[in-house]
Amino acid sequence: CELCRLLVKAGHDVNAFDLSADALAKAQAHGCAPFSSVRSAVAGVDAVVSMLPNGKIVERVFEDDVIGHAPTNAILIDCSTIDVATARAVSDFAANQGYAMVDAPVSGGIAAANGGTLTFMVGGANDAFERAEPILSAMGKAVIHAGKSGAGQAAKICNNMLLGASMIATCETFAMAEKLGLDLQTFYDISSKASGQNWSMTSYCPVPGVGPQSPADNDYQGGFATALMLKDLKLAMEAAQGAGAKVPMGERAAELYQAFADSGAGGLDFSAIIRKLKA
Repeated sequence: CELCRLLVKAGHDVNAFDLSADALAKAQAHGCAPFSSVRSAVAGVDAVVSMLPNGKIVERVFEDDVIGHAPTNAILIDCSTIDVATARAVSDFAANQGYAMVDAPVSGGIAAANGGTLTFMVGGANDAFERAEPILSAMGKAVIHAGKSGAGQAAKICNNMLLGASMIATCETFAMAEKLGLDLQTFYDISSKASGQNWSMTSYCPVPGVGPQSPADNDYQGGFATALMLKDLKLAMEAAQGAGAKVPMGERAAELYQAFADSGAGGLDFSAIIRKLKA
């Protein structure tokens, strides 16, 4: 819904479709025209922007409802986070049908979406990127061409593997600092200006009342759900196995987030894993 709002704000006419009636109503409130199906929504458009839960759904929606129903001169932009192989397969299918397509997963979370400060990592041919870039720029602060088809997904899962592992390290460090008797605000003031400084600490601190406002200050509601972090870590593990990459920290992060999600915390922000590490 927020991406729709940003596109409308930038002056685009936006057709919206979502299986959620609530999401569709919010899109309409932002100035979008609601449609009852993907096929009707993409008819006659200049661009198709999608954000879907997984690779199988991306493949089905594009092959069944977008390609052959949207004009062939429409640029196809998939902002889902999916596996690299599926992103490339869907792009190849689109190209064979005369369409240009990019994979453009995002980083930044809900707060960045609200503020229009998302980062888009884009995979696709140069000409496809050039066509997609003005649309993506209306929704984010940074639009970076990562390389050929699938490169956007590769960049996203590498980035989020690093994020997941660094958040766990940040959480366990604050937990240890507390047990050692350190005041957590004082520790933050020290470490945020020392060699331990990292984004999980200074931009998304997992400790309530410390650092800039974050989901920790809202009982870990909102933000980036643990279930979504686990999804991205699983994608990273699949990619690492396929590439023959050694990722012991990534593997351990995936194990810890799996256990945290299994405990019923899948809906909490991923920084809430500090609760498990303090237990």
